[in-house]
Amino acid sequence: MERTGIVTMKGNPMTLVGGEVKVGDKVPDFTVVSQTLAPVSLKDYAGKTKVISVTPSLDTPVCDFQLRRLNTEVASMGDDIIMLNISMDLPFAIKRFCTVAEIDKAVALSDHRDASFGTAFGVLIKELRLLARAVFVVDKNDVVTYAEIVPEATNAPDYEKLLAFIKK
Repeated sequence: MERTGIVTMKGNPMTLVGGEVKVGDKVPDFTVVSQTLAPVSLKDYAGKTKVISVTPSLDTPVCDFQLRRLNTEVASMGDDIIMLNISMDLPFAIKRFCTVAEIDKAVALSDHRDASFGTAFGVLIKELRLLARAVFVVDKNDVVTYAEIVPEATNAPDYEKLLAFIKK
């Protein structure tokens, strides 16, 4: 399934691949790759609330800031919440970024192999094979409780709205 009119990249309209994931939906499973090349799926975080930060590439200032900020603010909210960042970056680049940026709480993962997450959550940009910037909150029962796909991929998500939602 392809969807248009949802996101742009530097003002240029993009096509998203995959169905829309909405609040109230049971999330589809996916498999991404850890920094050690191990497969990781949703079931690896069973029983936890998952904040999923989606970034086009950690090599850009907005993505860099997004992961750093959420690493600090979300990942320190308790043991029952896990902060995941998913991008199409290669696992080696993610590992290097996390080491330099001192990302010590969030788990940064790669969707480069199969675009499994991107297509499952409907955030794969067809023209670029990157992920659209988005944030999802998935509860302990794997139901989406918050979803934001940022209309312009070079802009940041609404951090204040996200953090207020998580804190309540």
